[in-house]
Amino acid sequence: MPVRERSHERNAGVRPATYLIFFASFALIVYLTHAPYLNLPYFWDELGQFVPAALDIYHEGAWVPHSAVPNAHPPGVMAYLALVWWLFGYSIIGTRAAMLLLATLTILVTFLLAIHLCRGLRGAPAFAPVLLLMLDPLFYMQGMMAQLDMPAMLFTILALLLFFEERHKFAALACTALVLAKETGALLPLILGATLLFDRTRAKSAAYYVVPFLVLAVWFFALWRATGHLFGDAGFTHYNLGYALHPVRAALCLIRRFYYLFIADFRWVGAIAIWLAWRKTAVFASRAWKITCSFFAAHVVMVSVLGGAELERYLLPALPLLYIAMAAAWSESRRLFRHVGLALVSAGLILGLFLNPPYPFPFENNLAMVDFIELHRDATEFLEKSEHSRPIYTAWPLTAALRNPVFGYVSRPLTATETSDFRRSTLAALDPSSVGVLVVYSRTWEPDWGVLQIPFITKFLGRFYEYEPQMTAEQIEQRFGLSQIRRWTQRGQWIEVYERPPVRNQSGGLQKP
Repeated sequence: MPVRERSHERNAGVRPATYLIFFASFALIVYLTHAPYLNLPYFWDELGQFVPAALDIYHEGAWVPHSAVPNAHPPGVMAYLALVWWLFGYSIIGTRAAMLLLATLTILVTFLLAIHLCRGLRGAPAFAPVLLLMLDPLFYMQGMMAQLDMPAMLFTILALLLFFEERHKFAALACTALVLAKETGALLPLILGATLLFDRTRAKSAAYYVVPFLVLAVWFFALWRATGHLFGDAGFTHYNLGYALHPVRAALCLIRRFYYLFIADFRWVGAIAIWLAWRKTAVFASRAWKITCSFFAAHVVMVSVLGGAELERYLLPALPLLYIAMAAAWSESRRLFRHVGLALVSAGLILGLFLNPPYPFPFENNLAMVDFIELHRDATEFLEKSEHSRPIYTAWPLTAALRNPVFGYVSRPLTATETSDFRRSTLAALDPSSVGVLVVYSRTWEPDWGVLQIPFITKFLGRFYEYEPQMTAEQIEQRFGLSQIRRWTQRGQWIEVYERPPVRNQSGGLQKP
């Protein structure tokens, strides 16, 4: 019987209501666990890039953004948010709920892919990846954020599932949605198309996987016509290609990827199980697993040499595959080891949601993002209640939060002047007489017990990553003549407001300068 017929025969016994029950169960868990944060104001790239770009589509139908720097990112996710706002009205809760819907679909498709890849193995291994994905701190945070990598994760897993079921028209359609979500998703149709091309029995189906590249070419042409630059912005291109391709940074990023995937948050327990299963069994010997592993490795390498920010969220499309591999490996081990391994990795992921590492990391990787947002919300409420006749000097993204109430921090626009950062060299270049109010906050995770207290580390980061300590309170007072009037701290992060002390007028009273 042909492979296509066998695939349909396997799925024939599954009623649509069964999928609906699983989806509803997953959705209930996802929405309940995120309920405390559904009204959380936007964070970093959300308010700096993706929400403004979505608002441009929503308000004006502008597919190339003008409220944010246009860049290579296709408008798929932003168009999805614009559609949600058009149907239900704009709100932060609506945005987060819409993204959580995609996250729930990701969990369901991961479950289905795990069933396919783990068919014939002992136990019920398809449930383990679902549990681990729900507990994963990166997925938990990204699941509600208006960013590109979680939707790219969804369409990556869906395309792989459809490909393995020999449904190539639909797999190519999923790949098209993938590249419209994020341009780097083009890696998957490249691998799938090449796989079919070298398989004589399936070579004709390879043509379907050209479609995502044609759609992506249309987007880049439209971007070039609108901006005069193929990738929308020269600075974006340099940072994500030229800067990222430095051999030291690329090599270190690859090590960082390996550590995050196979060691951090107790994933080393599952990684050991994968290694043992690969050495001693044939669980990963099938065609489907070879294609899965090839994409996994290629994706990790790609996001190690592209993307100047080196964010962990770039790894999201690989995470479900890793957890499915762990489940498959545990199914080949003794029952005790299977349960202990799953329990240890689950515990590590839960701890990772609350505990910060000793090294700098993106706050969006765990609940540190909530600390960041709550600190900034407290500070913006204070600044909004204060009457300032002079601009508020601070660094992005706080400037955007102060200027635009739509991001959830202020009820009216405040005048904010942007500095690129709070490094000594940056602030020292400002005219002290022009700065009446200065807001400084922790942009980098550098606790007193962290690795940034080691001189060798800071010297290395300064050389290859342009790291420089922020200006201290004493230096701010000396340079600008400002006094600290408020300070907020939360779980190692902080934000401070400085203001020029009031001066006495001729009658002896105090007045603000």
